Amino acid sequence: MSKTIVIGASGQIGSDLTLELRKRFGNDNVIASDIKDAAADVMSSGPFEILDVMNESALIESFKKHNISNVYLLAAMLSGSAEKNPKKAWDLNMKSLLSILDMAKEGIIKKLFWPSSIAVFGPTTPKKNTPQLTIMEPSTVYGISKLAGERWCEYYFKKYGVDVRSVRYPGLISYKTEAGGGTTDYAVEIFYEAVRVGKYECFLTEKTALPMMFMPDAIRGTIDLMETAPEKVKIRSSYNLSGISFNPEELAAEIKKHIPAFTVTYKPDFRQQIAESWPQSIDDSNALEDWGWRQEYNISKMTEIMLWEVTKKLS
Repeated sequence: MSKTIVIGASGQIGSDLTLELRKRFGNDNVIASDIKDAAADVMSSGPFEILDVMNESALIESFKKHNISNVYLLAAMLSGSAEKNPKKAWDLNMKSLLSILDMAKEGIIKKLFWPSSIAVFGPTTPKKNTPQLTIMEPSTVYGISKLAGERWCEYYFKKYGVDVRSVRYPGLISYKTEAGGGTTDYAVEIFYEAVRVGKYECFLTEKTALPMMFMPDAIRGTIDLMETAPEKVKIRSSYNLSGISFNPEELAAEIKKHIPAFTVTYKPDFRQQIAESWPQSIDDSNALEDWGWRQEYNISKMTEIMLWEVTKKLS
């Protein structure tokens, strides 16, 4: 069986993705890597390596040592953090992608997954039911790097036949790892604070609607795309992927069904401007048509699971 490596396995997506890949394909066939230790269940369930994605020679050595065929490249600086360190974010987000695209071009690996984001859209993009092909004028460093990355992915596919696949993630919600520098982090933080102290101060306004997705849906969609026959993957830049669109007020109302005394106050920070440049809902019909993508979780089901799992984790 071909082996897989997850680069960025200690992050929000990487930890969940690693565990699901190991469940499907066997612990020894999925190597986790990051510049720091990952969660205990990732570290204990299979091979783990400390790897810096910017160290190309170390990556090549690891790929050859483990006979890696498939790479999930998740290492990146997210939107909120990237605005504080623009050039560092650009270097990390772009050089890592180009380096591994070159490895795929040279036959060192066979298949690459690289995540894009709704951050590729901007203030001029249609806000509701945002189409797959539309105006894309991102206003953040993160969004600019993701849009550039999409163009490089399609270029390497068309020019060199590189089998690269991508989705534009909406905001992702997971109980396994806490938030890590993104504009949609409130939708994770709010659950932890609801359980910890029964109140939350939100950095977005109550009516700021954004596309979100529960992590199990995102992980399933990611793996399904990677396992799809190449001829069915019609879009080699990045697929729109939608989940649940809601605003902080609506999420707070769902939490109050379970914790009636829960309260939220609103104190918008610099991330409010970023959020206002993003879509409110996404049209992902191309993903449905090409490889059968469908979401499973709504806001009620997600909230119930999040509160249960966060309570269990914190206790």
